[in-house]
Amino acid sequence: MTLDQTMQALKAAGTAQTLKTYLRHGYPQDTFGVSFADLKKLARKLDGEHELAQQLWKTGNGDARTLATMIADSDEATPEELDAWVADVKFSLLAQMVARYAGETEFAEEKAAEWTASTDDFIGETGYHLVSHLALNDEELPDSFFEGHLRTIEKSIHQSKNYTKYAMNQALIAIGVRNPNLTKRALAAADKIGKVSVDHGDTACKTPDAGAYIRKTLAAVDETKVRPARPKK
Repeated sequence: MTLDQTMQALKAAGTAQTLKTYLRHGYPQDTFGVSFADLKKLARKLDGEHELAQQLWKTGNGDARTLATMIADSDEATPEELDAWVADVKFSLLAQMVARYAGETEFAEEKAAEWTASTDDFIGETGYHLVSHLALNDEELPDSFFEGHLRTIEKSIHQSKNYTKYAMNQALIAIGVRNPNLTKRALAAADKIGKVSVDHGDTACKTPDAGAYIRKTLAAVDETKVRPARPKK
């Protein structure tokens, strides 16, 4: 599909109700309101079309940029392109999508270090969502990588900017369910941090209690391990 064909497909899939929801979550006015279910359908057709992803990103359209992160080829990513994309991030859902894409590239660890140190709220947010992605998906990274981020989160979360603060809390949870050693460290950090206040604007989003969420998640995992299998009918 060409850029024009893809944009037409996005426009046709958009709905007023989804657009209304997206705008409340910070999407730009230049957005069609395409559901993630429909974005995923398009992404399956266009997976790996890196040049198209670059073209979609340049449009500035909210749906097009989201789709770009879903179809871009992580093997063709460059540090410069990742930095250019993250500099354009101005709403939280896109921060999460750029983080997911960056997490599949060979520059993930490098960008996590750089972006989490940024004073720009959305770049910082993207960086900590990237840390979350790595905690949940990269089995090769040592505990020391995450221990360093835990120390930073514990020390600075309450002084951090709004969206960065939320992503820090999410990273704390992700690290806390990675393995027993990090669970212990994350729970200790969560207890010291206490309640984290984030302004979610005119949305139904809430900031979870990290310690309670970690414990609940691990309890659910333990339950599935011990629960006897149902007999076949």
